[in-house]
Amino acid sequence: MLQLSLSWLGLGPVAASPWHLLLLGGASWILARILAWIYVFYDNCCRLRCFPQPPKPNWFWGHLAMIKSNEEGMQYAAHLGHYFRDIHLCWIGPVYPVLRLNHPKTIAPLLQAPAAVAPKEMTLYGLLKPWLGDGLLLSSGGKWSHHRRMLTPAFHFDILKSYVKIFNKSVNIMHAKWQRLTAKGSARLDMFEHISLMTLDSLQKCIFSFDSNCQESPSEYIAAILELSSLIVKRHRQLLLHVDFLYYLTADGRRFRKACNLVHDFTDAVIRERRRTLSSQGVDEFVKSNAKSKTLDFIDVLLMAKDEHGKELSDEDIRAEADTFMFGGHDTTASGLSWILYNLARHPEYQERCRQEVRELLRDREPQEIEWDELAQLPFLTMCIKESLRLHPPVTVISRCCTQDIVLPDGRVIPKGNVCVISIFGVHHNPSVWPDPEVYDPFRFDPETSQKRSPLAFIPFSAGPRNCIGQTFAMTEIKVALALTLLRFRVLPDDKEPRRQPELIMRAEGGLWLRVEPLSSGAQ
Repeated sequence: MLQLSLSWLGLGPVAASPWHLLLLGGASWILARILAWIYVFYDNCCRLRCFPQPPKPNWFWGHLAMIKSNEEGMQYAAHLGHYFRDIHLCWIGPVYPVLRLNHPKTIAPLLQAPAAVAPKEMTLYGLLKPWLGDGLLLSSGGKWSHHRRMLTPAFHFDILKSYVKIFNKSVNIMHAKWQRLTAKGSARLDMFEHISLMTLDSLQKCIFSFDSNCQESPSEYIAAILELSSLIVKRHRQLLLHVDFLYYLTADGRRFRKACNLVHDFTDAVIRERRRTLSSQGVDEFVKSNAKSKTLDFIDVLLMAKDEHGKELSDEDIRAEADTFMFGGHDTTASGLSWILYNLARHPEYQERCRQEVRELLRDREPQEIEWDELAQLPFLTMCIKESLRLHPPVTVISRCCTQDIVLPDGRVIPKGNVCVISIFGVHHNPSVWPDPEVYDPFRFDPETSQKRSPLAFIPFSAGPRNCIGQTFAMTEIKVALALTLLRFRVLPDDKEPRRQPELIMRAEGGLWLRVEPLSSGAQ
């Protein structure tokens, strides 16, 4: 048997069995990995020294205790933006650095970089994978580029024009409910609750041509969508449950799987039925029959989509994109519109000016409907929408992971492998970009004033290659809903000031409550 001298450990010669050698080799490999990690970590820390950081409350937890999903957390984020006006370093625990960017000049290299250079950081997004699959939100690389090209026609103006009638009808249903609730005067309503149902109603009609009547009666599919969103937020807060095996052992995990199956079954059934119809009729007849009976919806467009080689999307791909649109389209629009109404309730002079603009546009027209060509004829209302999206962006942060060194305009370098948080909220509240950033001032978006700013100063829908493909859809729905709401109702602030709550989107703790009172026919 081999003799192995371990005199350097003070043990003298010992018999070296294969197990001893294996153990020694394994220990050496682990030690080498630890030393390599320490070297890489130390080198990264040295390269990050050029970025300032706020004082750590605790050496072990880093800045973790200061990052909160509540009003205090939002105020702290605004405070950091006043002190560090372009970029700063935060530590999540003792060994996980995160760079927070909040100035147009520093976010430009990341947002304008190819998707492969600055892909999305998947800590949160990965939790959505079982529900949304490889849709545009979660896919990367060649698949993302391929799908982005194929989906772009689905958001062409010619397609979006036909959705305006759907938006009008969904808003009318919501307003009919408000009229009943305000029959005896003003009513105190949670904007998120009502507007979320309205946006889900519109999306079901635009994506599937399906009317579930969800604003008036419970819908199993809509309930599943709402449950999935809340379960994702809850799981994100519990780090141990990020492990799939552990999560699916819990009651929440089983509820998540059940809701996922329900949503997938609904989408799959629509796709199968529609593909069967398309196969039997052919494309030309399919388009003609749809034009007579209904709007060409999102599923129809995806079923007929082909790439430059004539290849179609698979049923699984179509399901992923439909589910992604359903997820991404309801909460963000509901958040944006709810906070717009809140800001106009707090500024009645701007609310009244918007109302007059809508009245002059529609005059005595019956029925009261906004048409596609009229959306551009509401300039002040659009300015009010944009200023609210600046002050209360639906998505407050987006994250990127650098796959190579990123050089900033001032010469500093973000080292490869680091996570960067692009703070949309921070950019929108940066006093070096927006004077008096906490003040609601729609005139910031006067066309002449806007031209003097960086295009990256206002990014509620992100920017660059991975910007939101549905931003025109969202803005169209918001304009229609806001115009009709102000035409029919006066919106008043609640007695209690809302506390902001950033989750997947910007919410308010306990709901965003406002008082609405109907306007008389004469006033309208």
